Amino acid sequence: MLTVKNLTHWYGKSGKPLYENVNLSFTADKVYTIVGASGSGKTTFLAFIAGLDKPQAGEIFLDGENIEKIGATNYRKHKVAIVFQQYNLLMYMSALDNVLTALAVTASQHKNDKQYVLDALKGVGIEEADAKKNVQQLSGGQQQRVAIIRAMLVDANIVIADEPTGNLDDENSAMIVKLFQDLAHKHHKTVIIVTHDTKIAQKGDVQIKLAERQFMVS
Repeated sequence: MLTVKNLTHWYGKSGKPLYENVNLSFTADKVYTIVGASGSGKTTFLAFIAGLDKPQAGEIFLDGENIEKIGATNYRKHKVAIVFQQYNLLMYMSALDNVLTALAVTASQHKNDKQYVLDALKGVGIEEADAKKNVQQLSGGQQQRVAIIRAMLVDANIVIADEPTGNLDDENSAMIVKLFQDLAHKHHKTVIIVTHDTKIAQKGDVQIKLAERQFMVS
């Protein structure tokens, strides 16, 4: 379980909180969607729970252990996988090599298993011929699927996505949402999606709205 306790944050010396005393819990087997207007602090919150940044006050725990004690590098390497809006793929590599590199870096139990990766990519509609192409030759929807498979195959139990459908059409967006639902429901991961799209937010098992410095859970 990922737990946020009394998280408070403000920018600079203004002292005016972006949000304060936030208390939330995220469990396995569920998709959580966090929706809010631009500038409301969604991506900032994502950075905190992903271990990419530190709030002004409050604590974040994974299975009862403070992520500061786990260590930011160790937490990001082994505990959490991040799917960025811009995919963050290595653009000089193939789709296959992008995933294999992630498995090697995170010391996944499936590192160096090319067939395992190829089978996973095929499962989301990326055949072997495309998997071996430079990712720049793939469509945006294909690249996002590669990014999600990369997150799925590393051994992290928490998957965090920042506006994962922001650049995609409706058909590809629906496919991406289904992949995240499968990650949670079939692969027993905790999935947290930050979005500005209310239609995407409604697909979450738990929906969280960020407005007026408050997180409201429904």
